[in-house]
Amino acid sequence: MSGIASSRLSEERKAWRKDHPYGFVAKPAKNLDGTANIMNWECAIPGKKGTIWEGGLYKIRMLFKDDYPTTPPKCKFEPPLFHPNVYPSGTVCLSLLDEQKDWRPAITIKQLLLGIQDLLNEPNIKDPAQAEAYTIYCQNLAEYEKRVRAQAKAMSNS
Repeated sequence: MSGIASSRLSEERKAWRKDHPYGFVAKPAKNLDGTANIMNWECAIPGKKGTIWEGGLYKIRMLFKDDYPTTPPKCKFEPPLFHPNVYPSGTVCLSLLDEQKDWRPAITIKQLLLGIQDLLNEPNIKDPAQAEAYTIYCQNLAEYEKRVRAQAKAMSNS
């Protein structure tokens, strides 16, 4: 494991513990022996108040490679979300997570999670990743909103 990646992730962990947005979760996953796996984080993003995503808590896994922060983490919803910018595998399609586009090594885990939360309610229809959600979003917004609300209810904390 690269020292740069693990020390950066340890710093991120400390910063997150001191200050993070309400309702969000981000912590290293546990290895079988109970130790923290700093390269594999379990996160959760709450749906924004006043949006069709409100009430849901969306679980996401962040997988970091040894060359982080040169390359972005892979972010994957578990289970996959119904959303135009989420691949059927659950992987998030977002320019912030693309080293060819908007990724910068200075971007923090907090900024990524907030960016993904924004993406939930503001899909980028120029970069679709999931045909079904994209088609319904473009052709039948009422049906799309109904499906998202049902998903929010299914993924709520309660």
